Amino acid sequence: MEEEQWQEQDPLEQTRETAMPIEDASPEAQTEAPEEVASEQVEETMVQPPVEATASVDVQPRSKKWIGFSVLAAVLGLGIIGAACAVTASVINRRWEEQMAQAQLQTSQQIYALQQQIQEQADVMADRGGNGVSNTITVNQEGMTPSQIYAGNVASVVAISGQKTADGTNPAPGASTGSGFVLTEDGYVVTNYHVVEQANTLTVTTSDSTEYDASLVGYDSNNDVAVLKIEAQNLQPVVIGSSDRLLVGDQVVAIGNPLGKLTSTLTVGYISAKDRTVSTDGSVIYMMQTDAAINAGNSGGPLFNMLGQVVGITTAKYSGSVSSGASIEGIGFAIPIDDVIGMLEDLKDYGYVTGAYLGVSVQSMDQTISSMYGLPQGSYVASVESDSCAQAAGIMPKDIITGLGAYPITSNLDLTRVLRKFQPGDETTVSIYRAGKTMQLSIVLDSRPAPETAAPQPDGDGVPQDGSFEEWYNYFAPFFQGEG
Repeated sequence: MEEEQWQEQDPLEQTRETAMPIEDASPEAQTEAPEEVASEQVEETMVQPPVEATASVDVQPRSKKWIGFSVLAAVLGLGIIGAACAVTASVINRRWEEQMAQAQLQTSQQIYALQQQIQEQADVMADRGGNGVSNTITVNQEGMTPSQIYAGNVASVVAISGQKTADGTNPAPGASTGSGFVLTEDGYVVTNYHVVEQANTLTVTTSDSTEYDASLVGYDSNNDVAVLKIEAQNLQPVVIGSSDRLLVGDQVVAIGNPLGKLTSTLTVGYISAKDRTVSTDGSVIYMMQTDAAINAGNSGGPLFNMLGQVVGITTAKYSGSVSSGASIEGIGFAIPIDDVIGMLEDLKDYGYVTGAYLGVSVQSMDQTISSMYGLPQGSYVASVESDSCAQAAGIMPKDIITGLGAYPITSNLDLTRVLRKFQPGDETTVSIYRAGKTMQLSIVLDSRPAPETAAPQPDGDGVPQDGSFEEWYNYFAPFFQGEG
């Protein structure tokens, strides 16, 4: 009984007995000296490592299973991680391939669209061929050749002649000739205002020598543009391009009627400069400079880029000689089409130029005047119209307008050009200089009113003959002030 109790109290000893060799567990040994055995067992237990003391038959199989399970779990874990990595890599590769395929598709679509656009332009140009010139046009990304542009557009270029008569029957000096181009197939034609100015009768002649009587629909003398109307259908209109996209050095082609006799003449050159300030008949206009030959009779004709699109209206040239006696050659000018295309649409639709309006009469404060008086450059306000947006905003005579919205103003030309960027009803700010201070005023822009009946035109050489004070005033006014 005591032995059983001792065994229950010492489980480690029970484990030790079970683990003992067979010869040490004889009945005699247990009977003769149980205390010695116990002592010996304790001593051995203390000396031997705990692992060996507890290494029973029942424990060992469980350890192997646990180790095997751990190894299996580790292998399975590594397998799962490897599979996950493989799946992730596969997903990333697939997405990368999809993105690359999409990018290639977009690039291909853009190239295709560009090729289609070029081909459509080539088809249009091919349909315009005529006058014995082959209409088979091959266009590449660099554009067309001058001969292809000529073949495709010569039918769109017209000659314009104007005749001023003193009493409606007797011709008077000052008959004018120039060029123009067809804007719409139903007979609207674009030219320079100075080509048709003061003319009582106008004639438009197409490249096939067909003559049409023309009427003046509308004009803007400050920008030297005019729109005529002839009674014709199925005319060949030009294609309008963009002058803003031109770069200095780009090739251009002009078609016109120099001297009024050499009809349908082609000249080729390059854009020599942009944004040149050129004065013509008292008006100052920003123009493009070109070395394509521009002569009297070319005025009002189209300037083409190498895609066969109109990018300018040929207007003027420098001529004569310098002080050394050398003649001036290769300096011609054209009005940028982007500056006036909105005006041409207004002239066609309304007979006058619409758009934003300030309601002030202004004079330029150029660098010379501003430096002389220590004033900023801008537009000097000579007068303010009553009930105008300028008056409502607080603009006063003698103010100098130096900015409109975010755009600086250094001249009347800047003011006119910037106003085209706004629409009637737009709310913006106007910067002015007054009595040594700069201030900003809020303003809601007006709509340009329809022009009143034209003032009497100067006679013959441009100087009023026995005119009234009003005629003389109207003659000199454009040289000193403009309208904004």
